[in-house]
Amino acid sequence: MKKTFRKLAAAVLTGVLALSLAGCGGDSKEQKSAGKGEYANLKEVVLIGADTAGKGSAGQQFGELVSKKVDEITGGKLQIEYHPNGDLGGDEDLLRQLKSNDIQVFVSQPAPVVSFIPEMAVFDLPMAFAKYDGPTIDKVLNNPESKFYKQLAAAYDKAGFHYMGMLQNGTFRLATANTNLKDLDAYKGLKIRTMSNKNHMAFWTAIGAEPTPLAFSELYFALQSGTVNAEENAADTIVTMNFNEVQKFLAPTNHVLYTNQLAMNKKAYESLDPAYQKALNQAVSEALKELAPKLGEIDKQNKETLEKKGMTIIKYDKSFYDQVLALDSVKALYKDINSQINGIGDVLMQELDAAAKK
Repeated sequence: MKKTFRKLAAAVLTGVLALSLAGCGGDSKEQKSAGKGEYANLKEVVLIGADTAGKGSAGQQFGELVSKKVDEITGGKLQIEYHPNGDLGGDEDLLRQLKSNDIQVFVSQPAPVVSFIPEMAVFDLPMAFAKYDGPTIDKVLNNPESKFYKQLAAAYDKAGFHYMGMLQNGTFRLATANTNLKDLDAYKGLKIRTMSNKNHMAFWTAIGAEPTPLAFSELYFALQSGTVNAEENAADTIVTMNFNEVQKFLAPTNHVLYTNQLAMNKKAYESLDPAYQKALNQAVSEALKELAPKLGEIDKQNKETLEKKGMTIIKYDKSFYDQVLALDSVKALYKDINSQINGIGDVLMQELDAAAKK
């Protein structure tokens, strides 16, 4: 019922805004904003944007800040009617709506996009980003001149989308446990709750752990009762869910990069006046620069909070990640995923290494 209602709401909203969408999403509406500079003589355009991110999350902040900046840059001539928190449907629903141009802007983490853009599984590569900081990663993910950026953008285009950018600052999903995960041997036989993602589960199996997909709502009790003795999440989630009450150690496994992508419908973007395209690109660029530093600070604060609440934070140096990546089982997993994404993983690793040396 809820899913049907959301689809109906999206359809109604699309109809209401039909007169306000130029080319990309319908017809332009009469100019009601004076605009400024190069936008003054352009017709007003309203796009529909959405996400499923929770209140106050990085994804929601990203989408809403881009919307705000577009409005400011164009003097209200280009607007994004933004709907966060799953108001218009789940990730898969929103991706279908983006594909059909019922919405024009979409923000999400990489995982759900894989069904529409297989190359996005590059973000499932084991510990691909673990050794790099945010600025280094940014030189690859958000640099239009990088080979990886160009190949990823081409994959978006092929799927009918337009790649706008990726919000991150070198923060990751981490592991918590009741045993000291001081070295790689400590992961052998570790019963760890994971998301139901075949590549993520394969990674934990590859390092000797026993991954167990489990409903998130059941996780706290499962940790408390010993059904599983470890889990993996971003630091903010660990704080919010009070996992420190049932877990003693926090390990910076950095196995998956915490990032949010922003995509547009390809035809919608291409049908916009070049001045509006420029405004959107500027808005995304400014939002990334403004939000990225906050991600790092929030992550740091969350880790400090967990430490104050009694958790022991384990420290790894780069040799730990090198040891994991040197495992034959991990190499085989890397090869398997990379073969599914047309070798784009090799391009990513080469450019990350090059960026780190600059």
